[in-house]
Amino acid sequence: MHTLQIPQKFMDTLPLITREMVNGELPTKEGTLFKLVDSQGKYVATAYYGLQNKGVGWVLSEENEAIDEDFFTRKFRAAFAERSEFYDSFDTTAFRVFNGEGDGIGGLTIEFFDGYYVINFYSEGIYAFRHFIYEAIENVADVRAIYEKKRFDTNGQYIEQDDFVRGEPGDFPIIIKENGMNFAVDLNDGAMTGIFLDQRNVRRAIRDNYAEGKEVLNTFSYTGAFSVAAALGGAVKTTSVDVAKRSLPKTIEQFSVNGIDYEAQDIKVMDVFSYFNYAKRHNLLFDLVILDPPSFARTKKVTFSSAKDYPKLLAEAIAITAKNGVIVASTNNASFDMKKFKQMIAKAFDGKKYRILEEHQLPEDFSTLPEFNYLKVVFLQKLK
Repeated sequence: MHTLQIPQKFMDTLPLITREMVNGELPTKEGTLFKLVDSQGKYVATAYYGLQNKGVGWVLSEENEAIDEDFFTRKFRAAFAERSEFYDSFDTTAFRVFNGEGDGIGGLTIEFFDGYYVINFYSEGIYAFRHFIYEAIENVADVRAIYEKKRFDTNGQYIEQDDFVRGEPGDFPIIIKENGMNFAVDLNDGAMTGIFLDQRNVRRAIRDNYAEGKEVLNTFSYTGAFSVAAALGGAVKTTSVDVAKRSLPKTIEQFSVNGIDYEAQDIKVMDVFSYFNYAKRHNLLFDLVILDPPSFARTKKVTFSSAKDYPKLLAEAIAITAKNGVIVASTNNASFDMKKFKQMIAKAFDGKKYRILEEHQLPEDFSTLPEFNYLKVVFLQKLK
């Protein structure tokens, strides 16, 4: 097996491996296993070579064990057991059952949708172990079907495709439950499924604590899941805004599977910044504004990067939020932490008074290490 030396100063940065952390030539083929040794040649860990963001690989084991079907079976059995409360739930039937490095295998996540399992592969390296992974899932769970999504770069082409792998193909959309709410999901429709599972606790908070009697604006609304939560929580009206044309039928579908009259809601297919201008021209104010942009987006008029432009975006939202209204400020950008995000929030308010009502990061099924906790959500009340 290929061997690389790792200096002592990098021992605490595992499990992610970057090029500068190791001495020696990297393997030539992704998926190749290699051993890490210290300066004395003593075994440290077994890793796989796989290119993901800034990394060149992930540690799989510090036990000098075989990386085979049994290895993955043990990992999945432990992770799935930790989600037993979710498996036993009647009102939540979709959740993450394996979360990459948090469960011991970086570059790999697995989600459960009412008996269907979706595997996300984030590098060609971990994809090389797919046959072990398929078998291991079936070793520890009752599986209706397995789908996979490949989210890695091959020959300059970024792949976001999915594939039915095995089992009984689903008749999509299927309806899953989340805290008693219904959501239509399609596991065979590109990279997205119709819902972001990491926002489960945020949707519940909106429904249970913030929506009743409120005028609600949901920006970058995707399929309208936040709008559904607000409507079920007693919102007077929701307005969902997303530039993607498919957001309209998808949002109608989500309202419909919850018995909500979608014609009583506003669904706008337009650029969010254009909508902010529209709202200001028409003197519109909202009691609750949900702001969950992608990390990066480009339209004909606007290029948006959350790392650079979030304060400007939030300032636009503040301008159309009523006094004592609430803004749900959210980002999944992993390049900055919660402390930096709060600095962005302060910059956007520019001296105006506000208070933080609650904060969220990844929910309990998204087991993770602190440095990989990418989700940051802050509920803000505008005081003036």
